[in-house]
Amino acid sequence: MSSPQRLVRSHPDELLVGLVSISDRASSGAYQDEGIPALESWLGSALTRPPQCAARLIPDEPERISATLIELVDQLGCDLVLTTGGTGPARRDVTPEATLAVATKEMPGFGEQMRQISLKFVPTAILSRQVAVIRETPSHAALIINLPGQPKAIRETLEGLKDADGAVQAAGVFAAVPYCIDLIGGPYIETHDAVVKAFRPKSALRAASGKI
Repeated sequence: MSSPQRLVRSHPDELLVGLVSISDRASSGAYQDEGIPALESWLGSALTRPPQCAARLIPDEPERISATLIELVDQLGCDLVLTTGGTGPARRDVTPEATLAVATKEMPGFGEQMRQISLKFVPTAILSRQVAVIRETPSHAALIINLPGQPKAIRETLEGLKDADGAVQAAGVFAAVPYCIDLIGGPYIETHDAVVKAFRPKSALRAASGKI
């Protein structure tokens, strides 16, 4: 079997994203997957430049999950990989373990913040085990984030919570993603502030007269 072809950017600032929905039932056709469409829709609304995405729908099998993450980062060259599903305490929920198995560095702040957001709604958020990691190769690095399985929870954890006046009550984890991708050598990505405002220190901001 030939190796997957590496993704090619149409612009230097195009984000290459791997989307992985992990579900025994959805991958077997028992019901329609909602995770990947939710991720695609949210990224399309949040980023000022549309990303290029590679999607995978796979069962809750640790070896398969790890192999898929390696494929998306090492072979396709994704800058960011978002997974959905498989992060609870059930026996078949093995996404965090499979993610940690391919990690170079752990990024615990992402999981901590996702649980803080979800705890605003349900006390069972403490049962979620989402992790985020960096995977590095000699020439490339990517950020991998485990997200919840439900579309509503995906949106809430990515963009955060706002009050009726639009003031941020809890920052979404995606606010930190653009700068993280800067730091690991990825493209310079920008967001629509109305969805989620990306944060960078002043020294890392690109001048308005920068390359387009």
